[in-house]
Amino acid sequence: MTEAISKVPVITIDGPSGSGKGTIAKLLADKLGYALLDSGALYRLTALAALNAKVDLDDGGRLAEVAGNLDIQFAVANNEVSALLEGRDVSRDIRMEQVSMAASKVAAIPAVRDALLQRQRDFRAPPGLVADGRDMGTTVFPDAPVKIFLTASAEERAQRRFAQLQGRGVSVSLRDLLEDIRARDDRDMHRAASPLAPAEDALVLDSTDIDINGVLQKVLELVQQRIG
Repeated sequence: MTEAISKVPVITIDGPSGSGKGTIAKLLADKLGYALLDSGALYRLTALAALNAKVDLDDGGRLAEVAGNLDIQFAVANNEVSALLEGRDVSRDIRMEQVSMAASKVAAIPAVRDALLQRQRDFRAPPGLVADGRDMGTTVFPDAPVKIFLTASAEERAQRRFAQLQGRGVSVSLRDLLEDIRARDDRDMHRAASPLAPAEDALVLDSTDIDINGVLQKVLELVQQRIG
């Protein structure tokens, strides 16, 4: 990393699935004019590519190969970010529950995380970067001046996901969603590589009883204090 790039400010937003970190990251990037890294999309793309190629999700070596050779692009239009895999827009595909669960398994494999580490760091560019994920502040950008760990109760996160899927006309069980979220939390927090946890210098925000605007305001106040 060049000295100039190392001085580019990074705001990391980590937390469990359904905590609202993706929404906050996008709002923050729009507000500040920063680039946006949705690191979860990289793992989802890896999972989708592996599923398409019928790669065993327990085969770390093959999965690392898939991650290292991903043909991906992110396209921005009308304030929306689209993910392209081998030239095809797969933005909706990577949000399917099957892919989400596969991504959580894939992300627990150290060789896959190693393969994607530099790709994530390459998103750091002027004027700044908002990085959304689970280990952005602890592993990928440990020198970030602003680190947020956004969380919410499992029940609240399941309810949010339930409402989101119902809004799309998808029939799903709230109980199953809650079980999936708890299982994903357990896997993310206890994996050997970069387990889900707040960085020592992160501001921990519980969004269970705070709306998106309230969370955004708290984050902007911290950005003003640490970056100006």
